[in-house]
Amino acid sequence: MMLSDLSVRRPVFATVAAIILAVIGIAAFFALPVRELPNVDPPQVSITTTYVGASAEVIEEKITQLIEQQVSGIQGIDRVTSSSRDGSSRISIAFTLDRNLDEAANDVRDAVSRVLSRLPDQADAPRIAKANADASPLIFITFSSPTMSRLQLSDYGNRYLVQRLSTIPGVATVYVAGAQLYSMRVWLNASQMAARGITVEDVINSLNAQNLEPAAGALESTANDFTIRVNRQYITPEQFATLPITISGARPTSSSALASPETPAAAGDQPYVVRLGDIARLEEGAEERRSDFRSNGHEQIGFALTRQSQANDLQISAAVKQALDQINPTLPGGAHLDLAVDYTVFTSSAIQEVWITMGLSLVLVGLVNMLFLGDWRAAVIPAIVAPLSILSTFTVLAPLGFSINLLTLLALVLAIGLVVDDAIVVVENIQRRVDDGEAPVLAAERGARQVFFAVVATTIVLISVFAPLMFLPGYIGRLFVELAVAIASAIFFSAFLALSLSPMLASKLLRPHKGEGASFLVRKVDAAMDRLRHSYRNSLDMLLGGKGGAIAIGGVLAFVAVLAVGLFMLLPQELVPAEDRGRVDVNISAPEGSGYDYTMRTAARVEPLLEHLRQEGLADRYIIGVPGFGGAQYNTGFGSLVLKDWSQRHQSAQQIAAGLNRQLGGITSARV
Repeated sequence: MMLSDLSVRRPVFATVAAIILAVIGIAAFFALPVRELPNVDPPQVSITTTYVGASAEVIEEKITQLIEQQVSGIQGIDRVTSSSRDGSSRISIAFTLDRNLDEAANDVRDAVSRVLSRLPDQADAPRIAKANADASPLIFITFSSPTMSRLQLSDYGNRYLVQRLSTIPGVATVYVAGAQLYSMRVWLNASQMAARGITVEDVINSLNAQNLEPAAGALESTANDFTIRVNRQYITPEQFATLPITISGARPTSSSALASPETPAAAGDQPYVVRLGDIARLEEGAEERRSDFRSNGHEQIGFALTRQSQANDLQISAAVKQALDQINPTLPGGAHLDLAVDYTVFTSSAIQEVWITMGLSLVLVGLVNMLFLGDWRAAVIPAIVAPLSILSTFTVLAPLGFSINLLTLLALVLAIGLVVDDAIVVVENIQRRVDDGEAPVLAAERGARQVFFAVVATTIVLISVFAPLMFLPGYIGRLFVELAVAIASAIFFSAFLALSLSPMLASKLLRPHKGEGASFLVRKVDAAMDRLRHSYRNSLDMLLGGKGGAIAIGGVLAFVAVLAVGLFMLLPQELVPAEDRGRVDVNISAPEGSGYDYTMRTAARVEPLLEHLRQEGLADRYIIGVPGFGGAQYNTGFGSLVLKDWSQRHQSAQQIAAGLNRQLGGITSARV
């Protein structure tokens, strides 16, 4: 018994099967992550080693080369890039696309552990991190206050806001840009230290030994237990000034004696305690001043949010906006959190446009079916099968770990024209038999059986067209595999529903609509199709009756083919067409070895240009920061210009980026 026969005789089976596919498809749709494009970035692992005070040559010889030699034999490595700078070494290992990132990171850790004993003792242990596209910031949030300093903003943000933002569903990590954390700055006086015979190591050892609160035991009684606390923590500069360093000879009585290291302690002098305040100046300040973050010309701090690998970008954006609405009323002193840059805006707009296109396609398909099938009963069956086929496709995408992105949605839009074909063929053949006088149930059974193998053959051919895309290697294969799977799945489910649900619905809905009872629309469409059929027959008679016409048409087609090939060769080739995403990113790069102050002067040339664009009304906001994102070197910086909607500006993002590149003379690179 064929599937169509079973569906017509057991309509409950066909109905339940369609309902199950729809329910599972809806559940899979909401479980799928949403992103702009498929995840096509190769797995990468970075190794960062810090060796304070070492030159780039020492870093290269003692650290970078040793680690590179050890990790070069790991399976699946595509390329290894390294950089050695004063005080730090960074090695980036890119693996092939088929390599599992977690397994690759474990292999790298094992390889590095074998070389640890050969690294310099003063060097920090290598830090191994997994890196991929999800490590790039998805959202930038600025934190500002009219009454709080940068130190206060940074302290409050690290204490309260980082943890709060990290709990937003889908957020993996929150990086703080431009933060200056509180610290006690100790400025040592070399002459005072020399006069007392104290070294820097003595000061470091005393700070490590004295600035702590040791466990002092407990007191137990019959009624109560008490924990003994010895408060030895130093907090204010005045308290740090009293911290003992060492015991020395009698205190000198003159400033000249303090400044002269050759003045020996007299015999019999009484010892005294040298305190930190005697040899240093202390102040409360920033742990690292070399950090800056500005938004629209004002000093602020920024929070960069990165996504989890399987998170939904649009849900993260909505959750962040909701969290900001909840947090802002609780902030002190007029402080405020603002959503500065949201990279999901383009993804949201693009996906919304694709959904609109898909809806229009379904409506047009229904209207065309109504026009040519001539009856709403016949037209409604393909209109039901098409969305069910699209929904069923998500049941395949979700288990394979795919996502809803522009390519998968494009595949579904293209599939709309394919998934209705099988249903139309089945319904039209059943309608023809009903018009010839057969009972709807009998016509549905015989009509579906008549075209059963034609539908199956067409489905196999269409799937075979897209199946090779699933096996393409490399970057292109990873990019288009989701498109191929989506289209092939939609075609498969359309054939299943066309041979099960369509005959069942046809047996219940179809009625004769030819002859004297035909509607005006049916008569007009049938008359137009008859004229088209006669015209086609006359054209064939003309071509088959003489060689001249066939040769002429063949020559025209050959000319068109040659012209098409020529135009194809002239067309520019690119992976993805340029799009106006309403954002311009700026990369600031000073010469290698440049310090923070030099890079800040470079950034000072960039900021007025961004401010000018904002005042012209082309942009809503810009941000700029030094050093670059993610702990980059001090010779790098970053910026982002958030443009207004296209209808509110007269320049495209590409034009603005090109203008910035011309004005900045190569010190930065602006890209869309």
